[in-house]
Amino acid sequence: MDSPRVDDLSTALFSAISLVVRRLRQTAAPGEPSLPERSALARLDRNGPATAADLARAEQISPQAMGITLASLEERGLVERRRDEEDRRRSVTVVTEAGREALRLKRSARAAAIAAGLADGFTDEELRTLAAAAPLIQRLAEKI
Repeated sequence: MDSPRVDDLSTALFSAISLVVRRLRQTAAPGEPSLPERSALARLDRNGPATAADLARAEQISPQAMGITLASLEERGLVERRRDEEDRRRSVTVVTEAGREALRLKRSARAAAIAAGLADGFTDEELRTLAAAAPLIQRLAEKI
């Protein structure tokens, strides 16, 4: 079998991933963190404390937009600001236990939605193919 053309594959992946993201966004419950808020929470949970500027760069948004996002999260007790232990002149944001719980609940809801979809009509071979593709999609996301 010939290798797929990169342009064709990128278009197909973009379309498929966009549809998955749109469907998962539809599972949002009122009052839960928005997508930018979840993204910032997840990054803090994965990578540990960070400055607002570092988060803005990582999320590819303006520092002002990140400031608004963090203020909303802080107001709801999902993150807190602390003095940076390495440079006491600046502050870093850390995810709180309530923030971790909000992430866990949302991950559980999205994972359950995906599991229900996978359980409905995928063959064992298709499930193995998706299992093999998952780390590759993760690696692709990290390179974008």
